Amino acid sequence: MLLTGTDALTAAARDGRAIPGFVAYNLETVQGIVAAAEASGTPVLLQAGSSAFKHAGREALMGLALHAARRSTARIGVHLDHSRDLTEIAACVDAGYTSVMVDGSHLPFAENIALTREAVRHAHAAGVWVEAELGALAGDEDVSTDATADGGSMTDPAQAAEFVAATGIDALAVAVGNVHGFTARPVRLDLPRLERIRSAVPVPLVLHGASGLPEAELLGAVRRGVAKVNVNAELRRAYLTAVASAVPNATDGADVVATWAAGRDAVAATALRIAGQLASAPEVAGVVEPVPTGGL
Repeated sequence: MLLTGTDALTAAARDGRAIPGFVAYNLETVQGIVAAAEASGTPVLLQAGSSAFKHAGREALMGLALHAARRSTARIGVHLDHSRDLTEIAACVDAGYTSVMVDGSHLPFAENIALTREAVRHAHAAGVWVEAELGALAGDEDVSTDATADGGSMTDPAQAAEFVAATGIDALAVAVGNVHGFTARPVRLDLPRLERIRSAVPVPLVLHGASGLPEAELLGAVRRGVAKVNVNAELRRAYLTAVASAVPNATDGADVVATWAAGRDAVAATALRIAGQLASAPEVAGVVEPVPTGGL
């Protein structure tokens, strides 16, 4: 059941919940994410994007993700993550993706606005919602380990308000101390800054780099307007750990399927745990204040 439009994102922001954005690289990670969505009964975004295209091929991974989402009984959106290429964004929109992220965070502010505006123009014409990023996270979303906050730059609330107004985006990814990948020491988010950003912009917020965040930090962010949470490193770790454990049992070359299945099942279990955590955030975190929404 392909999850289209912004209703689920808006509802999550209103209710103090968050939709997980799970990153997929291949058949087994797609299958694991879909299985978690079906078991959880909550909306999920299946993120098949730029970096994964380099491994699997764009047409192949786009088709796999869309086919799996459409055939599933769960509410699954297919999202392009971290794209800097308008041609790639247009291809995913035209293929049927339900949302895209245009990443101009590496550009000067005015150039980020210009790139994002063009992505919004094409996506909105097709009924596809757009996420963009302001500020910069340290680390690499695909391989980062022992990352630190050094090298990142925090999102400025006033600049965020200007950016959202100038671009017409539907969701804003923010940098508030979050980091791509696992860190040697627990990450501490700048939650007061996050509150100021929420007050300044009328769209739901997105948190990248959620893997390994202490629960209090993660749910504190959800309580303060984060309606979408990206998860990549935790799924990668679960997949690789499971495959590594299964490989010794397949050294005779007789059962490669069991090795792949171990990775798929580990992704499903990890994604299911995280989806449940984000769906129950109001009760766990004691949400009492309403989260403002609008502009979608």
